[in-house]
Amino acid sequence: MFSFFKNKKNISKNDEDIFSRVASLLIHIAKIDQNYTVKEKEIISKTILELGAKQENIENIINIAERNESNSNQILDFTKEVKNMKEIDKEKIIEALWTVVYSDGNSDMYEESLMRRLTGLIYLDKKKVGDIKERVKEKLNK
Repeated sequence: MFSFFKNKKNISKNDEDIFSRVASLLIHIAKIDQNYTVKEKEIISKTILELGAKQENIENIINIAERNESNSNQILDFTKEVKNMKEIDKEKIIEALWTVVYSDGNSDMYEESLMRRLTGLIYLDKKKVGDIKERVKEKLNK
């Protein structure tokens, strides 16, 4: 579980909103190549579970996130909560984003461009994001 939610016994409505925003961000990157797959949806669900969401709420969170992503015209709606998280949590979310990007074996220019924009929007060091990207690629190539 991410440190942001580690010590919480009860998940609040605000936490559910954060889960939904993170899921929306992951769904956005999954859809950017016009191919939103079951594998990507599984990665997103796993990430939301690791954030601390309850298994019985995952389907609802994903449905809300898919609707929010479809109705939004900017990623700022999804990044404003993430940028305030602890560095370790942001890194885990970036790792999940790269995992979604590379779930089909490669990345395209739109995915790469979005990841560069996200790096700035959530205030993470470019080198650190590059290291996470390489770690994900190595893990997926094993």
